[in-house]
Amino acid sequence: MESELKFEKALERLEKIVEDLENGNMPLEDALKKYEEGVKLSRLCAQKLTQAETKIEVLTKALSGTVPEPERKRAKKRGEDSERSDDPLLI
Repeated sequence: MESELKFEKALERLEKIVEDLENGNMPLEDALKKYEEGVKLSRLCAQKLTQAETKIEVLTKALSGTVPEPERKRAKKRGEDSERSDDPLLI
């Protein structure tokens, strides 16, 4: 279920958890549960941001027509043609 959660909703929930924990007006067991949920939401948000950054990099490379040197070397090691005509937007 968490992976289906949109970034904005996860961040909103995380902010609420932080606010609740900062208030400190809850039993320890409840605070631990909220903290655990907050850690999961934090990881989910970080994962979604990483995925978005990767997608932006792929799109930027596709638009500029450039492939950075390290990627060319990796592609050659794998036996791929770094100048292939595949549309990178369809990845």
